[in-house]
Amino acid sequence: MTVRTVSKLSTTLALGVLLSTTALAQQNPCIGNSGPLTGPAAFGGQAIKMGAEIAIDEINAKGGVLGQKLRLVQYDDAGSPPRGVDNTRRIALADKCVAILGGYHSTVAVAQVEAVHEVGIPYVGVLAANTQSVENGRNPNFMFRVSAKDKWVARFLVEEAMKSSKNGKIALMYENTGWGNGALPDIRDAMKKAGKELVATETFNWNDQDMSAQVLRIKEAGADTVLLWGLDREGNQVLRSMDKVGIKPTIFGAWGLAGNLGELAGPLANGVRVMQTYTFMGDMDAKGQKLWQAIQAKYGLNTTADIKMGSGTANAYDAVYVIAKAIEIAGSFDSKKVREALYKVKHEGLVANFDPAFDAADPERQDAILPKYYKLTVWSDGKLLPIGQTPYKN
Repeated sequence: MTVRTVSKLSTTLALGVLLSTTALAQQNPCIGNSGPLTGPAAFGGQAIKMGAEIAIDEINAKGGVLGQKLRLVQYDDAGSPPRGVDNTRRIALADKCVAILGGYHSTVAVAQVEAVHEVGIPYVGVLAANTQSVENGRNPNFMFRVSAKDKWVARFLVEEAMKSSKNGKIALMYENTGWGNGALPDIRDAMKKAGKELVATETFNWNDQDMSAQVLRIKEAGADTVLLWGLDREGNQVLRSMDKVGIKPTIFGAWGLAGNLGELAGPLANGVRVMQTYTFMGDMDAKGQKLWQAIQAKYGLNTTADIKMGSGTANAYDAVYVIAKAIEIAGSFDSKKVREALYKVKHEGLVANFDPAFDAADPERQDAILPKYYKLTVWSDGKLLPIGQTPYKN
């Protein structure tokens, strides 16, 4: 490489850094999101979009933030990590948004970590729960989350599974992705803390049609309870494989099973427990009723069962309010100032009381929704209801 080439390369790199810095210094009153608006998990992207848009509508009806109206800039990543990375840079550098909401897939969230820190835009996740995407060792860390965290979800579900199991034999089935593989050490650690070990661990891939071999091994291990880390599509195949080989363990699932499992699996889904942060099905408080009425009016939904992945809607709704309050505290749309202000936000939200939302002194507290706000729901005749409102409460 010649000296002239090196000089040109250095100039190009310097110009790129300068353009990024300039772009982020002239940010607009918008919040971006990269989520699946197409593909099998499109309901997850739509859930996020609905919650964010309703919150923005409410904020703008009261005058906006710092005298300006907020808007949502939405891009489809179809669950593809490269598209999620491209969307992150586009939101920060082309649209010049002040922050980005995290989307549905943990595989995308993990891929976004590098881009988020390259451009210096606060990422506030609202669904993807992979522990390492937020607990990533960065300082300063621009990855925040108003959602569940797999480390805490694992402890929550293991505790519930231990209470439910008759023989104490618990197995794990998990998808072979960044989300599933990332949850494995969290679950093993939670089991160890409970004084137990998993009797079987089985994995599967997206689009697998038959899990009979894995299910047979779980049956041979004597497990009466199964932890399931997967999405509705594969969860449906797991249930059908269990039915095929003649076993019906109690299943405790991460919220990848909270979308349309009841629709896909029909009666086979009955009794499947799912961790959530919020559900619109069953009894709701006044805040939930108000949000549901706004969703009905804006999107023309008929029943609360039409909201697939309600936790994403509720989390996104709260996350927008948290970001808006951080902008007000910062007195600016500058992303770096807004990031610092996120640690000072207090907000009585729909899902939780954020007091404060985040804690700069605790690496685990880049997550805003504490385990005490987690809820156990269960599929019952096509609806995902709070377990206390179903025949499965005992």
